Amino acid sequence: MAVPPRGRRVQQTITQLRERILGGEWPVGGRIPTEPQLVAALGVGRNTVREAVRALQHAGVLECRQGSGTYVVSTDELAPVVARRLSDNRMAEVIEVRRAFEVEAARLAARRRTPEDLAALDDALAAREAAWDAGRVDEFVAADALLHDAVMAAAHNPMLAELYASVGAALRSTLAQAIGDAPERHVDHSRLVDAIRAGDPERAAIEAAAFLESPPGA
Repeated sequence: MAVPPRGRRVQQTITQLRERILGGEWPVGGRIPTEPQLVAALGVGRNTVREAVRALQHAGVLECRQGSGTYVVSTDELAPVVARRLSDNRMAEVIEVRRAFEVEAARLAARRRTPEDLAALDDALAAREAAWDAGRVDEFVAADALLHDAVMAAAHNPMLAELYASVGAALRSTLAQAIGDAPERHVDHSRLVDAIRAGDPERAAIEAAAFLESPPGA
């Protein structure tokens, strides 16, 4: 059997690594096998594995942590692109992207929510409010992310959820920037949950849009 050219071997290895990440074998936040283990599992040479891993590091999918190993930090290359946009202070663009995702998700959730979805929304909302009342900003940001994820799940659109997940971490960092330590900036999401529970798509969309207004002058 002919041996594929080196460039093609590297590309095939990148594809194999990406498939295992997307398949959940190596989840986001998890550590991938060591280089010798990858060599044995994939049946390619050390240099091929090294180049493939390096390519995924440059793409923002993997991250090498000195003395610890290599970790999955994203499921695709889209999240790092959004993160770079954030670093360029393009806040107005980011808010517009969030509106595109979250307003439609709220509308769909009001039409498709199940009792299980409503229970998840209630739990996330309660955790969000408790964290805010206690002044635990980091916990509040995490709970707010869970609430928005619950709305997205209630929309029951796998493609929308997948796209949102790929950029969600970068998009949600805008919340931490916006909140700071100012309690007057708290935004009530109970009306959004109520609209979804009531099965009112238009009111849900209005509520979702209300807390994602573009900054003045945008």
